[in-house]
Parts: sequence; structure tokens; C-alpha cells
Amino acid sequence: MIKQELPLQEGNAAPDFCLPTGGGGEVTLSDQLGSPVIVYFYPKDNTPGCTTEALDFSALAHEFSELGARIIGISPDSVKKHDNFIAKHDLSILLAADVEKSVCETYGVWVEKKMYGKTYMGVERSTFLIDQNGKLARIWAKVKVKGHATEVLEATRTITK
Repeated sequence: MIKQELPLQEGNAAPDFCLPTGGGGEVTLSDQLGSPVIVYFYPKDNTPGCTTEALDFSALAHEFSELGARIIGISPDSVKKHDNFIAKHDLSILLAADVEKSVCETYGVWVEKKMYGKTYMGVERSTFLIDQNGKLARIWAKVKVKGHATEVLEATRTITK
């Protein structure tokens, strides 16, 4: 499947979703309204960039929490893989499993990628800052991990003032 071109733009309503999380739980975006939500999509648990990003968000989780913000990381990995990833790295953020890739497709991050001359489908690392009313306040596409969590924290501060 080729990337679904959805015109997700800042100011649009964030598409709702409900995904499984660890411990038999689930997270629904609409249940989070009233507070800012950071939804970040990443390719795969326990890979270098994804581990760094999860550790960076975890390191700042307390500061996000002080702003009333919730962080949700989403990848196509299973809940079991997420649970192992969280335990291995002592992560303090919520990870949701989008095994069917439906939320990735809805947000336009399930794309055709190329590496070493091969073409394949995968997650384009992206972050969505959703304000307390469910609107997309900020979108980061093709995220570079270094310094990203801090940049998202600063943007979250601006919408909570």
C-alpha cells in the first residue's frame, strides 16, 4: 500500500484512535482530551534511534507531566515487544501497539521507504502535538532524534500558557 495522502495539518482535529497497551490496557485519544497529548510514531522497538527517542521522552516525562501532557509512543510492534522494551530500558512513557498499522495509515506515517536500494513500507518517524481541545497544534515529520524531545517539550509549554 502506498502512502495515504491525508491532509493532516496544524489546526485540524487529531484523528481519534484506540490501541492496546501493556498490561491488557488500551489508550483512546479522545479520553485524553482536556490535556495536551504528544503522539509520536516510531519504526521499531530496540533499534538505536527508537531507543534514544524513547529514552529522551522518558527523561523528560516528569516535565511533560507537570504541564498536564501525556506522551504516547506508537509503533507496529506488539504489546509484548513494547512490554519488553519498556522493561529493558526502564521507560516511563506509554507505548501503544498498532500492529494493523491502521493508526499509522490514518496519520499518514506508514510510507514507502528506501534503504540500501530496497523499497519497503515502514513508519516515518513523526510527532504530533495535540492541544487540550483535540486539535493538531504542531506536526514534526521525518524527525531527527537528537534534541527532538526537548523541542517537543518547548512547544508543549507554548500551548499550555
